[in-house]
Amino acid sequence: MLRIRRPTQEVRIEITPMIDVIFLLITFFIYSMVLMVRVDLLPIELRQYVSGRPATPAPAVTLSIDLEGRLFIDREETTIDLAMPRIIESRQKDPTTVLYLAIADGAGTIDRAPLLQDLWDRLKQEGIPINLVGRPMDRRGDAAAVPAATVPTSPVPPATPTP
Repeated sequence: MLRIRRPTQEVRIEITPMIDVIFLLITFFIYSMVLMVRVDLLPIELRQYVSGRPATPAPAVTLSIDLEGRLFIDREETTIDLAMPRIIESRQKDPTTVLYLAIADGAGTIDRAPLLQDLWDRLKQEGIPINLVGRPMDRRGDAAAVPAATVPTSPVPPATPTP
C-alpha cells in the first residue's frame, strides 16, 4: 500500500481579515456617533391662554428673632404676648396667610432657645403652620458653602462699611 504523503502545513492565523473587520467596526461606530443628535428641545407650539387671571401671592406674616433675642413681626419690634393676637387676627382675616419664622444666623449675646421654644409652642397650640426661613442649599446640599441671605430683622438699615 502506498502512502500519499501530504505536505504538513503549519496552522496559521491570518491577521489581515481580522484587522479589516475591526477597522470596519470602528468606522461604523465613529460614523454612527457623528450622526447622533441629542434632542434637548422639541419644537412644540405653546398655546396662549387669555382667559386666566393673574396669580396673586399669598399674604404673609414674618416673625424674626435677632441675635439679641428681640422679636420682630413684619420688621416691627414686639413681644410674644403682643405678636400672638396679631398673627391670629391676620389668619382670621385671611386663612391663606403664611407665617414665616426667621432666626438671625450667628452667636448672639443671649440664649434664644427658650424664646424660640415658647414661640413655637404657642403657634402650634393655635394650629398655625410655621415655615422656617434659612439659607439656601447649594447643589451638594451644603448650606455653609452659600453665603447667608441678609434678612433684615430690625427697622434700622445696616450701616455701610467704610473702605
